[in-house]
Amino acid sequence: MTDPALPTARLGADGPLVGVQGLGCMGMSEFYGPSDRTESLATLDAALAAGVTLFDTADAYGSGHNEELIGPFVRANRERVVLATKFALVRRQEDPGYRGISNDPAYIRSAVDASLRRLGVDEIDLYYMHRRDPAVPLADSVGAMAELVAAGKVRHLGLSEVTGAELREAHAVHPIAALQSEWSVFARDVERTVVPAAAELGVAFVPYSPLGRGFLTGAFQAAEELAADDFRRTQPRFTGANAAANTELLAPLREIAADRGASLAQVALAWVHQRAEVHGLTVVPIPGTRKRSRLAENTAAAVLRLTAEELDRLEPVAGAVAGDRYPDMRFTQVGRE
Repeated sequence: MTDPALPTARLGADGPLVGVQGLGCMGMSEFYGPSDRTESLATLDAALAAGVTLFDTADAYGSGHNEELIGPFVRANRERVVLATKFALVRRQEDPGYRGISNDPAYIRSAVDASLRRLGVDEIDLYYMHRRDPAVPLADSVGAMAELVAAGKVRHLGLSEVTGAELREAHAVHPIAALQSEWSVFARDVERTVVPAAAELGVAFVPYSPLGRGFLTGAFQAAEELAADDFRRTQPRFTGANAAANTELLAPLREIAADRGASLAQVALAWVHQRAEVHGLTVVPIPGTRKRSRLAENTAAAVLRLTAEELDRLEPVAGAVAGDRYPDMRFTQVGRE
């Protein structure tokens, strides 16, 4: 398949117009083993040239490194780039494995200022609450985020890994432009309560890990194949008997890909894109990549349409997946539904 011109979609009722596929930048800094800085930066340029305009980062990625990495690119292309970053995941330099969550208003105010400094910009286009801390009232957290909009530091608000009820509660405090959670052929938890709420409210859905953290591309079949510092080694779906069982589930993707002359990644992404029609909402997946070759492959999937018969063949896959998305699902919407 050749690289098409990327269609566009709007995030929320009054949010930014973006290419219908964005770019997740996390892996350029950590989590997925070694990366090549030069190739990563070239991938950012290639993405913009291909029509990708939504670039997704977070203060937690590389403990600020990812924001610093993409900052010069964002500033050089500020009128064309829609910048999304996040707060809430707390890291500790002395303990790289530590993950805390803070939704405290004072923390939110300090976090946005730190992100603005690292990125070298005056305003963030889309500011997400990365994870939800149920101990802090949503009205307080989203209220503090709304203050950032009023102050001109943030243009639009987003949430990540919240329940349908939490999305409705937050949206009543301040309009939410986008909801970001994991959604793929292998992960359909969000379809229970979150997707219906987003469709009802006119909130765009931004699926992260639409390629199942690379597993759906066939790039690896077990965590043991990955670099020693690759965090996928801790993911239940990619280890032991779970990995072996889940590899077998790729069979229909392989068959469809072979029939279409497409890659596994393109079939998996096409499935995600077509959720927009199935559920009646805007869907803008953000597959992450650090390579220009993968970028071209992924963007081509935005115009690949699967037939009803092909969609039917993929329908039972998620229900057969072995293992949870994370070792601790309390940090996802599933833990609160």
